[in-house]
Amino acid sequence: MSKRIQRGIFARWFRRLVVAGFLLALVAVGLVAYVNVVPMWVSRGKLHTDVASLPKARVGLIFGTTDRVDGRENLYFRYRIDAAEKVWNAGKLETIIVSGDNRERFYNEPQKMKTALIARGVPGDRIVCDYAGLRTLDSVVRAKEIFGADPVMFISQRFQNQRAIYLAEAHDIRAFGFDAQDVRFQAGLKTKAREVAARVMMWLDVHFLNTRPRHLGERIELPE
Repeated sequence: MSKRIQRGIFARWFRRLVVAGFLLALVAVGLVAYVNVVPMWVSRGKLHTDVASLPKARVGLIFGTTDRVDGRENLYFRYRIDAAEKVWNAGKLETIIVSGDNRERFYNEPQKMKTALIARGVPGDRIVCDYAGLRTLDSVVRAKEIFGADPVMFISQRFQNQRAIYLAEAHDIRAFGFDAQDVRFQAGLKTKAREVAARVMMWLDVHFLNTRPRHLGERIELPE
């Protein structure tokens, strides 16, 4: 076989590989776009920003985050506490679950949230800590299976509430949400970028991996 023929065969296979790679990239981009839009569709009509029109619920769930980032106040944390205070003062909740990460000795998201809520006037005996809310999926599923919260009101920024509603629907949990103020400009860009990946993982967890919370355990009764 001459070198000219060999080069021709190589060129044809190279073109095919390029086309195949391009098509795969298009499919991947389309899939990422789809799984990022679906939570918006599923949560339509279930997310609120006006506390006056917000339905009442026995139980609210605040998703955890650190209170400080690089030594500065974390606005995601503050705005979630602001939102919870507003909902509580409007008489829309009876009990609040604060769900977050507590894997390290000196890192305790639920306790930080509880302390902040008490400082805002929420009675400590109406706040329940969920120390195993390692991911949004864990917090959502544990709210029903461990704490018996169904229906439940989610309190967080809209992007997380949308994802939480999608997860709740997938696990037959009745849920709606109250949106905390979002963080604008550069401070929120990194979180928004992570959210793209989080929604891809959400879709895989629900439709392929059948992911369960890392920790379950015995039922915990909420205050009457």
